[in-house]
Amino acid sequence: MTDANTDAMTDAVAELIAILDLERLEVDLFRGQNPRTGWRRVFGGQVVAQALVAATRTVPDDRPAHSLHAYFMLPGDPRTPIVYEVERIRDGRSFTTRRVKAIQHGRAIFATTVSYQVVEEGLTHQPAMPAVAGPDGLLDGKALAAAGGTGMPEAIAAYFGRERPIALRPVDLNRYLPAGAGGRAPDPIFNVWLRAASALPDDPALHRAVLAYASDMTLLDVSLIPHGRSVFDPTIQAASLDHALWFHRPVKIDEWLLYAQDSPVAGGARGFARGQIFDRAGNLVASVAQEGLIRPTRD
Repeated sequence: MTDANTDAMTDAVAELIAILDLERLEVDLFRGQNPRTGWRRVFGGQVVAQALVAATRTVPDDRPAHSLHAYFMLPGDPRTPIVYEVERIRDGRSFTTRRVKAIQHGRAIFATTVSYQVVEEGLTHQPAMPAVAGPDGLLDGKALAAAGGTGMPEAIAAYFGRERPIALRPVDLNRYLPAGAGGRAPDPIFNVWLRAASALPDDPALHRAVLAYASDMTLLDVSLIPHGRSVFDPTIQAASLDHALWFHRPVKIDEWLLYAQDSPVAGGARGFARGQIFDRAGNLVASVAQEGLIRPTRD
């Protein structure tokens, strides 16, 4: 295992780049394809990323996206392409605003507002990156799935072992181990290193879109940690409800990033989770917030 990401482009990464290369149907109207998977619904991060690409294609290159705020309204059908309708809300001297609606079967399944800004200098501050083990020496997804004696449930090991465009290296696997008898419930904190599984073209907009895709990974699951559950638990109905993402600095998603996640509150069958994304130098490059459904079921 090495820090350098010099492998040839994997099939999963090539497929992700392809589905992010939306087809232009008309002015401000785009169509996105879905990957070939056996999933019953479209991955939320894919819809976020494709909507960001659609909005970005209507904005000058010198205005990078700095934030998006989105709502998931219906599960996406993986058998059907998604149409993205962009509305030009504002074109100001410093800021540009776009609204995007994702449509399937004549109904809106997702909507987001994206804000762009010309590059400016200003005051800066940020929190320190959590003091955790670096990605070197941590098991990657396939190694986690193959490692014997980890104690992880089969569904979780399969999730990390699946070929995907984003490589994941969890810092602490205890979150996925069976809870011991007695003692205090674990804190709702999860740290995972991530990056694209192979190098990407040098396109800042593409790197932001792939980061948007990855930002929906593992986040909602953190709100279930204190309850000894996970989104893989058949007694939990889990789904993302809304998603917010802020880009603070330029990002290279094909280099290791630490996704530091926590969940301050859950209630009303909903869990709220936050994420801070740091590069290896300790720079906070993005922040994420999400509320999702974590409804206990009887079966």
